[in-house]
Amino acid sequence: MVGGEPAVAGAVQASWRRSERYGVPVEGVEAVFTGALDTGSLFYACGQQVLRSLQQTLSGEPVSSMITDSEGLVLLRVHPDDTMRRSLDEVHLAPGFSYAERHAGTNGLGLALADRRPALVRGAEHWCDSLKQYTCAAAPVLDPVSGRLVGSINLTTWSQGSPGLLLALAQSSADGTSALMLARSVGRRVREAPRGHVFHVQVDTGGAPDAQVCGSAGWTRAVAAAGAEVDGGRALAVVGEPGSGRATLLTLAHRRRGRRHRVLRARVPGAADVPGWLGLWAPQLGSRSTTVLVSGAESLPARAVDEVAAVLGAARREAAAAGRPQPFALVADDLDRLPGALTDLVDAVVETPSLRSRPQDVVPLAEAFARRGGNRRVRFTPAAVRALEAYSWPGNVAQLKDVVGAAAARTDVVDAQHLPAEVFSRGTRVLSRLEVLERDEIVRALAEPGASVTRAAGRLGVSRATVYRKIAHYGIALPR
Repeated sequence: MVGGEPAVAGAVQASWRRSERYGVPVEGVEAVFTGALDTGSLFYACGQQVLRSLQQTLSGEPVSSMITDSEGLVLLRVHPDDTMRRSLDEVHLAPGFSYAERHAGTNGLGLALADRRPALVRGAEHWCDSLKQYTCAAAPVLDPVSGRLVGSINLTTWSQGSPGLLLALAQSSADGTSALMLARSVGRRVREAPRGHVFHVQVDTGGAPDAQVCGSAGWTRAVAAAGAEVDGGRALAVVGEPGSGRATLLTLAHRRRGRRHRVLRARVPGAADVPGWLGLWAPQLGSRSTTVLVSGAESLPARAVDEVAAVLGAARREAAAAGRPQPFALVADDLDRLPGALTDLVDAVVETPSLRSRPQDVVPLAEAFARRGGNRRVRFTPAAVRALEAYSWPGNVAQLKDVVGAAAARTDVVDAQHLPAEVFSRGTRVLSRLEVLERDEIVRALAEPGASVTRAAGRLGVSRATVYRKIAHYGIALPR
């Protein structure tokens, strides 16, 4: 089929090859339906608002807009035209149906999700004949806090019409959804995505705080397990929550190969930068003194997965033939999130324990971060220690480092009042901007030296009963 179609973009040709490999029939879309739709997420709420506004702009135009989850499942469809609605129903492009590439072949939203970048698929570029009457433009939506792919915005119109600004509208709607999610994400820790940062080289000197001070049983067991897998020549994947120290654990596992051993941390960049990124670290796989840690591989665009897998697979076979440790390791949140071509290369998996599962490491880490940040001794009061140990640290070691760094920059003796309000909050729901301001003010009043609920109520100008009610509402752990 590829040879018989007019010349199209390389991304579409790669999608055709994947569609053929998946065994998607050319004649028409085979319906894959599920009744379980996640319509309670922040992404859905924000995407719905953006699409409703967009349809007012497109009033009278034969354009159907929809949002999907990260797996290509259609969650919502908004359309002003009954003729198009009936037509889309016939090809199952409707809520509850999957339009991932493996189910529907080459199509706009499936390609955008596979490649993690905006995609425009015109009439004849679709894999299935029944879809060639449409032109589809789609753009992926990333969670502004975690950076994860959460879904896509898709716009579909008739193929005989001019796509015009369809792709630009899809991208604008995706950006608008992400921006609205950020505006409503007050109280969630925003992670800055690396910009212009392909990888950095860490010379293994054992100087990382985790390498020297973490002594919990869970951390020690994980390091020993990773070291044993490395020594056994097995290709290793280390999984766990972001910020939990996965790359540090792998670095420690490779320390036994010598202090002059280098570790390259290769973080997956944006889709357009993958070729340059791969060219930077792939040649290092042949060095006996270097290990490459590939992190974020679950976000690799589909057309790059096979290339990365081929490079790593060749290095894996060469290392096995020479009887030496594998020159690469994978870092991921969950092994199931990695593309199949990469999981096939993994011989062993080690999980990095979250910081909340090893509270005995919190204070030693905090002291190490404080020393490293200011090159001086910083003390923590008993109240600060209790607060740090009691907090759940959803952002793990990375969040602890940020909190301690900010506190140590203000004082040599960190007390409860120097810690952010989030450390005293046990709530799990996302707070509005006003709620965050209110919670933070209550925590500040309660964290002052000699503070009590009565004194805090007086300072805030409310009753003691109101303060107690707010403490329960926000899940505030009283500073002691």
